[in-house]
Amino acid sequence: MPTASEAKAMNPKSMAAALRRELKAKSIDLSHAECLELVARQLGARDWNTLAALAERAAGPADGIRIERPIPIVRIFDVAKAREFYLDFLGCSVDWEHRFGENFPLYMQVSRTEFQLHLSEHHGDASPGSNAFVPMSGIEAFRRELIGKSYTYMKPGIEEAPWGRELQVYDPFGNRIRFCERKEG
Repeated sequence: MPTASEAKAMNPKSMAAALRRELKAKSIDLSHAECLELVARQLGARDWNTLAALAERAAGPADGIRIERPIPIVRIFDVAKAREFYLDFLGCSVDWEHRFGENFPLYMQVSRTEFQLHLSEHHGDASPGSNAFVPMSGIEAFRRELIGKSYTYMKPGIEEAPWGRELQVYDPFGNRIRFCERKEG
């Protein structure tokens, strides 16, 4: 299936119009809608609506406003403990770190695939006891990975909730992260 930018660049509507003209020249009369469906399938999309949505996403919204996924900020008090939990236990990587100067509080971003968090020692950035809800897939494998690390302070389980299967972890500062594999349908 094409990426969003590929779908936009291909101009599938023009491709469908050209296909219709060529077929009509050979005495094969298909509607424009039928040609759109054929082009979409040839490009690897399930149907025209799927391909059109990809192209629209690449073009961006008409009003220029695009709101992206939020990045939660959680308060930390000990950089070594934060690294042990977020890097060693959860398997995140440090994307960047910032301090305003020597001996100033740390502000950093950690991530793992699409999961991103900002960790802050700054007093006003966040309150201890924050809660982040993180949609995911592969929750069983993730649990096995976490248990396999033998982290002294956490042996998470998976709980059934009305909205999906949740694996909750608490960092050393009282912040909770609820990883959730949502129910189908």
